[in-house]
Amino acid sequence: MEYEGTELVEAYDYLFKFIVIGEAGTGKSCLLYHCIHEQSDGIVNIVKENSAHTIGVEFSSRTLRIGDRNIKLQLWDTAGQERFRSVTRSYYRGAAGAILVYDITSRQSFVNLSRWLTDCRALASPHLVMVLVGNKLDKEEDREIEYAEGSRWAQENGLLFVEVSSLAGTNVMTPFLLAGRTILSVIDAGTLDPDSAGTGISYGERQLRAVGSSSRLSTAFYGSVRKKQRRDSVSLRDMVGGGQKCSC
Repeated sequence: MEYEGTELVEAYDYLFKFIVIGEAGTGKSCLLYHCIHEQSDGIVNIVKENSAHTIGVEFSSRTLRIGDRNIKLQLWDTAGQERFRSVTRSYYRGAAGAILVYDITSRQSFVNLSRWLTDCRALASPHLVMVLVGNKLDKEEDREIEYAEGSRWAQENGLLFVEVSSLAGTNVMTPFLLAGRTILSVIDAGTLDPDSAGTGISYGERQLRAVGSSSRLSTAFYGSVRKKQRRDSVSLRDMVGGGQKCSC
């Protein structure tokens, strides 16, 4: 699947806080590793294998190019073990996006999705955008959760959905781009105000500089400029092929 360029740039238009959640052993850290290290040509120079379970929370960041804007993602990788739950839940607060991961070869990781979803919606931003990710496509022969079952669960709970392989690198950028594009479309529609507290979104230096150079400084800061539609608004159908399985 082709996606827009990702590049390491210092100036960015928006900062989004994302959390990566799900049961231990589902491949969350490996998925995040690909997101951080994948180049614009889809190549990862080093493959991360046999990574240890995350203890507590680990932080990283990545800047993506979406349309004509640079979006910096604050990425919080949370531990999946129950004993860390009280620690990791505190990082849900103010999250703009959540990547909820299960293992397609583990029925138990799928059954426990409801618990993660409940915590997220109770603690994160009311505008939270969530993407359900079925990981380990490279183990198709061991699959316990069919694509249709995962897709149906996501639809019933108002989540976006994609299957990936964090080992092979299949579709690894798609969840982050889906969430980022969706959040941008909500901002462009005027439904979400980045100035509001607890949204998990803030303006970047480039966006502030662009606003400051305009004679519409005050109106831009208080929402009137942000409420007009941008020409590069996103269609999720274009990202995932209109409901078809998203796999390379």
